[in-house]
Amino acid sequence: MNNEKKLIKQIKIKSSRKAANELITRYYKEIYTYVYKQTMDKEMSMDLTQEIFIKMLKSLNTYDDKKASFRTWLYKISTYKIIDYYRSKHYKYKKISINIEETEICDYGDIFISIEYKEDIQKIINIVDKFDELMQQIFRLKIFGEYTFLEISKILEIPESTVKTKYYSLIRKIKKICEE
Repeated sequence: MNNEKKLIKQIKIKSSRKAANELITRYYKEIYTYVYKQTMDKEMSMDLTQEIFIKMLKSLNTYDDKKASFRTWLYKISTYKIIDYYRSKHYKYKKISINIEETEICDYGDIFISIEYKEDIQKIINIVDKFDELMQQIFRLKIFGEYTFLEISKILEIPESTVKTKYYSLIRKIKKICEE
């Protein structure tokens, strides 16, 4: 963590490319995975992850380590970027297609399970997209980011009880819609 602060300081003061590359390398896989779990699209996830790190570098001067950890701040940027993506025309008009040739699955049963899993995830994401932005953020951070309620409350700067209430309310609504 101390090394992280040094890297951030080098980027802020000296615009150090080496420090920027090291910081990005440290978080790239984690952020990419977070994005991919929500988009289920490799290329889009790579693009969004790149945009997230560009945004991070451009706004690093606004980062305050007294308000949140760097990781928390980076996830906040990621969450907003993903929400922007789901609001975009690109997402709304994109047809979901699964290229079976690209899958690395040998068994046809596994292919169908993989397709069903992607369809289920997409169905849930479509349901979540119909709710307000705060509920979407809480859901994405909890499910895809694997954050605790306390961590989510710090990221979103709202009480932990509000996070829990909204999360469980959304889960009940998702279950009800899926059962219909």
